[in-house]
Amino acid sequence: MTGFWVLVGTLALSAVAGRVHQTRSGRMRNHRAGRPTGRPTGRTAGRTGGRRTGRPARQPNASGNGKNGNGNGKNGNGNGKNETADDLRPLIHHLGTPGERATLLQFSSAFCAPCRATRRILADVSELVPGVAHVEVDAEAQLALVRRLNIRKTPTTLVLDAHGREVKRASGAPRKADVIAAVGSAVAL
Repeated sequence: MTGFWVLVGTLALSAVAGRVHQTRSGRMRNHRAGRPTGRPTGRTAGRTGGRRTGRPARQPNASGNGKNGNGNGKNGNGNGKNETADDLRPLIHHLGTPGERATLLQFSSAFCAPCRATRRILADVSELVPGVAHVEVDAEAQLALVRRLNIRKTPTTLVLDAHGREVKRASGAPRKADVIAAVGSAVAL
């Protein structure tokens, strides 16, 4: 009889977890301004691997040197600030042509079925709204960028304003109406 109740509890918990995942997938979320992208956060950010030295552990970056790229202890641009999504416009030029008013940056992979649906939705929105471009990035080919922007799954869509700053983000296939609303908020900035 105990096995029956364990089975019922497991099924109930699975149903709740599935419903939560279903409601969160593809929903546009606001970008948390001021939070560095791709950096550790929370309680484990300053841990030193078990030993306590009184100073936080140095976190390695994509180059692996622990000094954020240029060897001077700063983030690579010499101003001492953390890297944020404010400097995405040069990356978009490297990956494709950015839009004048907004850019829809889609991270996808080769065998991702929702990525194809997302591609169609974002292409429709970019044709519908003047000055908006759709740039698709192969997540497997751009692993450093995926890590830097904290992309966890494909498809992930970033809505960028005219200055290349991330305004909204959706993990999973977004609805067309949500994308249009996110582009509207990016253009209004």
